[in-house]
Amino acid sequence: MMTFMWKSACRGRWQAVVVILCLSQLSSVTGQARYSIPEEQAEGSFVGNIAKDLGLDVARLVSGKARVITKGSQHYVDLNRDKGTLVIKERINREELCGKTTPCSFSFELILENPIQLYRVTVEVTDINDNSPIFPKDTVNLKIVENAATGTRFSLESADDSDVGINDIQKYTLKPSDNFKLEVHSQPDGGRFVEMILQNPLDREKEETHTLVLIAADGGEPRRSGTVRIHITVLDANDNAPVCSQPVYKADVNENSAEGTVVTAVSANDEDKGVNGEVTYSIAHVAREAKQLFEVNVKTGEIKVAGKLDFEKSKTYQLNVQASDHGGYTDTCKVIIQIIDENDNVPTIQLMSFSNSISEDSPPGTTIAVVNVDDEDSDVNGIVSCSINSDVPFNIESSLTGYYSIVTENVLDRESVSEYNITITVADRGSPPLSSTKNINVKVSDVNDSPPTFDKSEYSNTIPENNSPGFSVFTLNAHDADWGQNARVSYLLEEKEINGVALSSLVSINSETGAIHAVRSFDYEQLKWFEFNVTARDAGSPPLSSVTTVRILIQDQNDNPPQVLYPVQTGGSVVGEMVPRSADVGYLVSKVVAVDVDSGQNAWLSYKLQKATDRALFEVGLQNGEIRTIRQVTDKDPVNQKLTVIVEDNGQPSRSATVIVNVAVADSFSEVLSEFTDFKQDKEYNDNLTFYLVLALAVVSFLFITCLVVIISVKIYRWRQSRVLYHSNLPVIPYYPPRYSDTLGGTGTLQHVYNYEVCRTTDSRKSDCKFGRAGSQNVLIMDPTGTMQKIHRENSILDEPDSPLEVRHLMY
Repeated sequence: MMTFMWKSACRGRWQAVVVILCLSQLSSVTGQARYSIPEEQAEGSFVGNIAKDLGLDVARLVSGKARVITKGSQHYVDLNRDKGTLVIKERINREELCGKTTPCSFSFELILENPIQLYRVTVEVTDINDNSPIFPKDTVNLKIVENAATGTRFSLESADDSDVGINDIQKYTLKPSDNFKLEVHSQPDGGRFVEMILQNPLDREKEETHTLVLIAADGGEPRRSGTVRIHITVLDANDNAPVCSQPVYKADVNENSAEGTVVTAVSANDEDKGVNGEVTYSIAHVAREAKQLFEVNVKTGEIKVAGKLDFEKSKTYQLNVQASDHGGYTDTCKVIIQIIDENDNVPTIQLMSFSNSISEDSPPGTTIAVVNVDDEDSDVNGIVSCSINSDVPFNIESSLTGYYSIVTENVLDRESVSEYNITITVADRGSPPLSSTKNINVKVSDVNDSPPTFDKSEYSNTIPENNSPGFSVFTLNAHDADWGQNARVSYLLEEKEINGVALSSLVSINSETGAIHAVRSFDYEQLKWFEFNVTARDAGSPPLSSVTTVRILIQDQNDNPPQVLYPVQTGGSVVGEMVPRSADVGYLVSKVVAVDVDSGQNAWLSYKLQKATDRALFEVGLQNGEIRTIRQVTDKDPVNQKLTVIVEDNGQPSRSATVIVNVAVADSFSEVLSEFTDFKQDKEYNDNLTFYLVLALAVVSFLFITCLVVIISVKIYRWRQSRVLYHSNLPVIPYYPPRYSDTLGGTGTLQHVYNYEVCRTTDSRKSDCKFGRAGSQNVLIMDPTGTMQKIHRENSILDEPDSPLEVRHLMY
C-alpha cells in the first residue's frame, strides 16, 4: 500500500489521500485511489493527479482512451487526459449527496482499454459551513399555568442544520433567562431535543405573557445561527401533568407501506378532570424527514405512515411524541420505528467497458466486457448472482465485489459464427427474486485462416479441335470462407511445358473470374489431351492458396481425308493387276488399303466402286476394300479394265479419296504385251509426228530446261511424300499385297518369284513369253508411253541368260 499526502488551499485547507490497492483476482482490475475535496468547489477545480498517483503515463491515458464511468446520472468529476488530472465537472452539494451521513463520498471507475484496466476511485466530500440552523417554526406559543412547580419541563422543537460535524448545531441559547433555563439532550441516533425548565415561579397577575428567543448556533467559520420566538401565556392553576403509559415504544413497519398504515399508538393519562384532563399528542423534537414520513393522531395517539418509507435511505427512525394537556403540562415518550427491508430494488447492470468486436484468433481468456452489478437492497435481498446465456463460447468471472468480466472460453471461428448475442442476467436472492437483463452484441472480426477451396480436386473438359483462338473452355470457381479482402480470390496458372510448348501459349486464365480460354487452335492429331495446375490465392496477409488440376481433352473432328496406301498412285505409271480368264466368282483381284489419321468414327472407312469398265464384273468389299470378281470371266471381256474406287470415312461431313486400279484380263503375259504393243505402235507414230513439230519450233532449248525443272520438282515431291509416310504416326495396318499368298482366302495371288520362258524372234511383235503356273495372278508395272520401246531397245540384253534387266522387269 502506498499513501500520497498533499495540501491545497481552496475555500480552506483540505487534504487528499491516495490509496492504491493491487488486486490479484483479475488483471483487468488494477487498483484503487481515494481523494478528499470540500463541497461546493467551482467547475474545473483540481481534484488530483490521477496519472501520477496511479503510476500511469499520460500517453497511456490517451492511447487507452481513459474515461470516467459513474453509476448514476451525476458526473461530478471529469478526466483531463492530456494532463492526467481529475477536475470538478459540476458543483457538489454534500447535503444533497449524502444528507446527514458521514463520511460522505462517491465512487467512480477509471477505464482504460487495450488492454482493459479498471481503477476504482473514491472521492470524499468534506462539509463546509454553508447552511444555517433552521427551526421548524418561527414562533412557538406555550400556555403555562401560574402555579407550575419549579423544575417543570417544557419541550421545544429543535433546530435543524444540514451541515455535519463542527458545522452542525453546537449550542442553544435562551434569552432572557430570568424565569427559564435551557437543557439540551442528545439522542442515540445523534439527534437532540431541547427542554425549557421553569426555574422561578410565574405570576399571572404580575406578567401575563413572556416573550423568549431561542438561538441555535453552529460551530463553523463563519458561525451561523437560527432563532425562534417563544410566546408564553400564563394561565390559571392546572396541578396535574399528563403521564405517558410507557417511556419507550418500539415498532416495525415494512418499507413501501402505504400511506395511512398504522405503525403503533401511544397513550398518556392526566389525573385532572374536565378540560385540564384532556390530552393531545404531537410529534416534536425530530428531523424534518421523520416528520414527513410519520404523523400522529392528535386525539388517539396513533402513529401512521405519511410518506414513502425506504429502507435503503434509513433503517430506523426515532420519534418524540409529546402528550400535552390544556394546562400546558406535557410529557414526552420515545417511539423507535424499525424499517423492515423488502426486495423492492431490481438489480442493475452497467457496462464499464465493452469491445463490440473481437478477432477470431484471440486466445481463450480474452476480456471483451467488464460489467458492474448492484442491488440497493440489504442482506439476502441485496445478494446478487450474475450469469450469461450458455449457448455462447464465453464465460463470466467475478473480478471484484460487484464487478464481472466476460471472457472468451474457446477459440472463435468467424466462418462458423460471425457474431454473438450475449444476454447478461443478474438476479438477487429475495423472495420473490428480482432480476434484470442486458443484451450485448459481439462481432467476430475476420482473420485470414481459411484458404480458397475448389469444388473438385480435379476438373476435366472436352473441346473440339480446330477451335478458334480465345475459345472459352470453362470457368473455375473457388470459394473462400473468410470475409472481405481475405475472401478475394485470384487465379494463377502454374507454368509448365507441354510437348515442348509453354502452357501460356496454349491456354490463359482470367485472374479474377477463373475463366479459362484457349490461346490457339488445337489439332487432335498433334495433341490429344493435356493437364495443368491452377492456383487459387486470396488477398489476405499472408495469402493462402490451394491448387486444383485441370485436364483438357481435345475432341477429334473430321478434318483429314482418307489416305490410300495401296495401290500407290504415281504420275508416271499405274498399277495393274492381271486376272486370268479362268478366274471364278469371288476371285481376289486386289485390295485397296487406306487409313485415316482421325480417330473414332471419323476413321471408320468404307470402300465403294465408283466407276468401272464393266461394273458387272467386279465389286469392292465395303469394309475391307477387297476387289473381287462377281461373275465368271469370259473371253469376251476386254483385256484392259479400269476401276475407280472411292474411300469414304464416317465423319460428319464425310471426307473421301479415290484410287484408280488397272486390271488386265488375260491368261498369259504375251496377250497383255500384244495388247499394249498395238497401242505402242499408234503411240510411236504420234510421238514421231510430235518430234518433227518440236524441231520446227525455235524454243527447243527452253522446253528442255522446263521439262528438266518439272522432273526435278516431281522427284523431290515424291521423295518428301515418302518421308511423310515413313515418319507418319498413322497406325500400321498389316497388309499383304497381291503378290503374296493369300493364306486366309480361298484364292491365291502371284508368288514373289515365278519361272518363265522367253521366245524371241527377229520381229519383236511376234515374240512370246511362256509363264510358269506357280501363281494364278500377275502384277505388271506398265508405262503406256515407253514400256514397249524400252523393251525393244533392250532385246539384246534380254537375249543374255540371267540378265539383270530381265530380272528387274519380270520379278516384282
